[in-house]
Amino acid sequence: MTAAAAEGGPVLTVDEAAAYLRISRGLAFAAVRDGSLPCVRIGRRILIPRRQLEALLDGTPAAGQLSGHQA
Repeated sequence: MTAAAAEGGPVLTVDEAAAYLRISRGLAFAAVRDGSLPCVRIGRRILIPRRQLEALLDGTPAAGQLSGHQA
């Protein structure tokens, strides 16, 4: 994990999110593809918003997420 991720930066890379979730990199990319892992795409970069990831783990809706959308 990078220093920014360890310090609680606002976004994680897919690799950092995979390490945080203790899942494989391939499974993390598959979760991004199927929409079960929230992400923001900037060019070719895929970033995981930390707040949305933590809300997903807590089972609470994240800010900016559609209220009718379920993962």
